[in-house]
Amino acid sequence: PPHLLPLMGKQGYLSMRLPVQVGGSGMGLFPYCLMLEEFSRSHRVFGLLASGGGGLTPIAISRHGTHQQREKYLTGLMAGTVRTAFALTEPAGGSDNSAMTTRAEKVDGGWVINGRKHYINGAHEADFITVIAITDPVKRTRGGVSAFLVDKDTPGFNITRVETTMGSDVIKLAEIDFVDCKVPDSAVLGEPGKGFDLAKESLRDGRMAVSCSCIGTADRLLEMSAKHAKSRVTFGKPLAERQAIQWMLADSATELSMARAFAYETLRRVEAGAIRFKPILLTALAAMIGAAVILADPIFQGLAISLLFGLASSTLLTVLVIPAIYIVLRDKPPGTPAWNAWSTPARSAPSACRKAAVSARNRRRSRWRRWPATTSGPNIWPNRK
Repeated sequence: PPHLLPLMGKQGYLSMRLPVQVGGSGMGLFPYCLMLEEFSRSHRVFGLLASGGGGLTPIAISRHGTHQQREKYLTGLMAGTVRTAFALTEPAGGSDNSAMTTRAEKVDGGWVINGRKHYINGAHEADFITVIAITDPVKRTRGGVSAFLVDKDTPGFNITRVETTMGSDVIKLAEIDFVDCKVPDSAVLGEPGKGFDLAKESLRDGRMAVSCSCIGTADRLLEMSAKHAKSRVTFGKPLAERQAIQWMLADSATELSMARAFAYETLRRVEAGAIRFKPILLTALAAMIGAAVILADPIFQGLAISLLFGLASSTLLTVLVIPAIYIVLRDKPPGTPAWNAWSTPARSAPSACRKAAVSARNRRRSRWRRWPATTSGPNIWPNRK
């Protein structure tokens, strides 16, 4: 709803992470992620709107922007009257940022941007966008990438397509074409050539936000599954009294606790600056993948437990499950087939977390093999050990 974003700004949700000097609350990444975790227990839209004041672009401006850039953009973002987006992904360079082809060439009085960005969340409604582009094709990611703040009414800035995802009707991804799009020198965010470091720093925070969003949704799905298992009676017995259902709920609760502990510890290290930048970036990626994969357990086990509840569009189960499946398939570990995303542990996670995820996965896979050898009747799997 149009009034929702200004209401969140009035209540202070859009200024939590921004510094006190510009009118924000000055809170860190940890409280922001806890807020997203709680929002994700209801609907994905609240987390998306909250990122307007604490997401990639606002934090990048607060950390690296000039005084004029902060005055121009942050006030509106905190009030909820201005919207933004972060344009990094390209058709030929999804997660491989070094494969970017969008170029920004220096000319008199500014820069000319040419190229294409796609799958940019909310770009069609944004008033301005942070664009990451190559400024030195020789140095590229080693000092040849810069960030630019581009207003939507800039000549050469074109929204060519808007996709509504299968995951959720509130997640809309835009494609942007830049055709001789000229911006002034004042549009450069941070130092020229430092855009790749700025993007990595922003993505680290964004991955932790996704991790906690997955945890919040998984927690709510597990809660709903347990409630339904207690109330649903089949053949004279509640589902909650059946051991197979108890296994499913227990496994989901265990893996959810593991994901929450992993994400919180990573957040603690980020805020404490306890480890170097590159390891913390990889740890944040592992936390995001791990949380997304573990989110799948409450999704599919919740679907199994609540199967007769249905997937009508009006049910809360559908509102939570469909966007959650989108997150799982989007953030699956590299090289994992989409159909197997929920059964593969986070490959980048520390060994203890990875071993726990593998153990839980193997327990799930082994259950259907537990056919008693001494049962009456034919052994339908005579060659299975």
